[in-house]
Amino acid sequence: MTVKSVKTGNSTSLAVGNTSVAKPNTPTIGTATKTGSTSATVTYTAATLGATATTFTATSTPGSVTATGSSPITVTGLTGSTNYTFKVKASNANGDSLESSASNSITTDVAQTIEYLVVAGGGGGASGSSGGGNGGGGGAGGLRSTVTATGGGGSLESALNIDLSTNYTVTVGAGGAAGPISSFDDSRGANGSNSVFSTITSTGGGGGGSFQRNGYSGGSGGGAGQSPGNAGGAGTTNQGYAGGTTTGGSGIGGSGGGGANAVGGNCTNANGGAGGNGVATSITGSSVTYAGGAGGSTHSDGTSYAAGGTGGGGNGRDKSGSPAATAGTANRGGGGGGSGEGGNAAAGGSGVVILRYPTALGTITIGAGLTGSTATDGSYKVTTLTAGTGNVSWA
Repeated sequence: MTVKSVKTGNSTSLAVGNTSVAKPNTPTIGTATKTGSTSATVTYTAATLGATATTFTATSTPGSVTATGSSPITVTGLTGSTNYTFKVKASNANGDSLESSASNSITTDVAQTIEYLVVAGGGGGASGSSGGGNGGGGGAGGLRSTVTATGGGGSLESALNIDLSTNYTVTVGAGGAAGPISSFDDSRGANGSNSVFSTITSTGGGGGGSFQRNGYSGGSGGGAGQSPGNAGGAGTTNQGYAGGTTTGGSGIGGSGGGGANAVGGNCTNANGGAGGNGVATSITGSSVTYAGGAGGSTHSDGTSYAAGGTGGGGNGRDKSGSPAATAGTANRGGGGGGSGEGGNAAAGGSGVVILRYPTALGTITIGAGLTGSTATDGSYKVTTLTAGTGNVSWA
């Protein structure tokens, strides 16, 4: 076996046959380019002599923020309005090269912040079984907000940093469908769909429970259907509350769906549980309440009904069908009302995404697939997105 020492550039290889056991040589730094308030790209050229590198790492000054990859390396997690330079090193199984010289200096953009309200679609109510069962009300869509208050009793959320000329995904969740009428089979309502803004996701409301069925979990949980011991669905932490439960003997109604601000009402007798209340926020410049849970069904005949919670929760339906169950309010994320035996429940209301930002930030572009509009409130603009999926950006 031949063992020889080979000097290449600024490293020394110990080679056995054709197998190198040396560290790689230092790469040559290229150009650093800012790509927003929190990111930059860094180019480099790998050394042509010496051992082969398997990894290249860029490190920022200040902050020592690192990223790996092929040229150009994208470095994220930087701070807005800050001067940075970068160095690159090469690595293989034997260790690291020396770092390159420093790149040119770049200054990241000023960080831009967006306030948001993201409300998911409400859950559908459970229909009354044709054999005599009563359904629970749908839970409200999950609510996340940076203004006034947020859902589930959580701490107010922080504004989101964004970059100009960058696309951010938005989805406005649809309300869940009402459960079908059936003969003691599963008549639960469907969960609402999630709403999304960039990294912020609110969970769709839980569907109401039907005869001998629990409510579904969701942003806020669906109310339980008729039968002692049935439980409401759970809410999502910092988004909404659980649906109500049913206790007692026979002849009971359905429980109320949870709201963003309160649990759904329990049902212990013929009268259904009321929906949990929603959360009021002033992100639009006026106080508006969103994400109310729906009322459960009422077992008795007549004009009594279980009311939906504030914030667009639908009302439950009584055994006779008068009054009928009502749907959650569109773009409020309210749950759909549950129905008494043999009757139709109602669907949940659609969600909404509302974005508030300084007028100096510039003009928003609402991409294809989204429905929305923008208004001015003093020194702020407020964009309300009411349907669809697509991208938004600012320039």
